[in-house]
Amino acid sequence: MEDLYIKYNRTIFKYIFYLTQNEHLAEDFLQETFLRAFRNRYAFRNDASDITWLRKIARNIVYDYYRRKKIIQFIPFINKHEPSEPDIAMNYILQSEERNNLFYCLSKLKLIHRDVLILRKIEGLSLEDTATILGWNLDKVKNTQRAAIRNLKEIWKGVVEDDE
Repeated sequence: MEDLYIKYNRTIFKYIFYLTQNEHLAEDFLQETFLRAFRNRYAFRNDASDITWLRKIARNIVYDYYRRKKIIQFIPFINKHEPSEPDIAMNYILQSEERNNLFYCLSKLKLIHRDVLILRKIEGLSLEDTATILGWNLDKVKNTQRAAIRNLKEIWKGVVEDDE
């Protein structure tokens, strides 16, 4: 389990942070993710990769938290986070105005749309891995992704028009 933590803790932290926008929650949920993984390590059937399994655990923790808070429909999403060690990719995202606008637009999407776009377009996961994490079939992932992109484009138009 320690090897999994060393290998994937930054990836899982960023995924949780993208969903919650809260560094402290992300840290807490990261710990909870690996604690649950440790407790359930013998139940893991290797149906998916380790990282897919961990992302699914992390996603469930985040969704459970927001269900309890009754704010599952919309969760704020910000584009600022200071990693504890330099992260070139994250710094590039934060420094680019267009990418900042993209993250702002993502914040206006429903959680399931944001989740699909984060997994597919930001994290670069396959349809199959995304379906596994979300517990959906491939068609639902494709359809939700299509709807999310359509909604994102509509929001983007408003942001770009406001900037002009």
